[in-house]
Amino acid sequence: MIDGHSFKAALETLRQHTGVVIPVYIPQAVDGNLARSLLDDTVLGYVQQMDNPASLCLSVDGEHYGKEVAAELAKKYGVQVYCAAKNKGKLQGVRNGMARLLESRDFEYLVAVDSDGDHFANELVNLVRAARHVRNPAGIEDVMVLGQRSSRHRPMGFLRGELEELADRVLLDALAYDAAVRGRPLRLEGVTTLGEFPDFHSGYKLFSQATARAVFLQEPQLCGAAEDAYFKHGCEAVMTVEALQSGAYLVLVNRSTFNEQPVSTFGLLDRERMVADKIIWPCKRLEIPAHFVDQWLRNHMPRLLLNTLAPQGQEELQKIRRLILDEFGGETAAEDEAKRPLFV
Repeated sequence: MIDGHSFKAALETLRQHTGVVIPVYIPQAVDGNLARSLLDDTVLGYVQQMDNPASLCLSVDGEHYGKEVAAELAKKYGVQVYCAAKNKGKLQGVRNGMARLLESRDFEYLVAVDSDGDHFANELVNLVRAARHVRNPAGIEDVMVLGQRSSRHRPMGFLRGELEELADRVLLDALAYDAAVRGRPLRLEGVTTLGEFPDFHSGYKLFSQATARAVFLQEPQLCGAAEDAYFKHGCEAVMTVEALQSGAYLVLVNRSTFNEQPVSTFGLLDRERMVADKIIWPCKRLEIPAHFVDQWLRNHMPRLLLNTLAPQGQEELQKIRRLILDEFGGETAAEDEAKRPLFV
């Protein structure tokens, strides 16, 4: 087995040359003790993988949303902390943490993981190993590795799993459109063994250093969308699109999840707005015409099992479609119902 594939080499790279950012956001509406416990467990898992605990940065998204907890864990484990003055969204936390780590050391890889205890540290070596696999023999410098969930529905629930599938499917269409327009083929050989579409909205992402710099150190590009669409709702799409726009090679690695998420802020959000924003920002960033966006929605909404929840599921999808098309200037009538096949 060549060195680029070996567990030993990947483990050494993880321990000595990989930085990790964990964005922290603990609103009053969630169980504070549970959130603290999950974050402590997450930090413990990752510092066990590293020679130097300062290779991990807890990046707090607003001083009223977990600053004290992060400070306690920094003292306990020796990790770094960055705290933004105001809450803006997960992407602000990741951007600030990445900037802090990139200032301190030239890491070979940088990783973004959520703080909810559902992104297991012992599996990070597989993401590093996969990155090394494609970089070493092929001479590829820039890479992004997604930690792909075996199921979206089981950890997140039926509704969220269906809505995230819609966002993932449209994002794949948008990336393919952009690749065709630019005459730059979309490279998917690193992902096509694992399903119809990549798990773009997974919160477990590894970036090579150059890719991390391109994604997180550039000025935010709102592209006419709302701040929430960029920093909060569409943050995973932003990371994905900007990485691929910078030339990163996309790789997927299967990862585990709990059968049900231990904690989630999904219920605190306007879910139709959130899902719409996951689609709006990348389509604006990639300059997708409105009639293409509408047709992709018409293509993918009928395949979702959410349609079988009548009328609530169908109404939810129509609300999302209307929000999306409103952002594209109303060029396509959003009121006409998307057709569904007569027979299955």
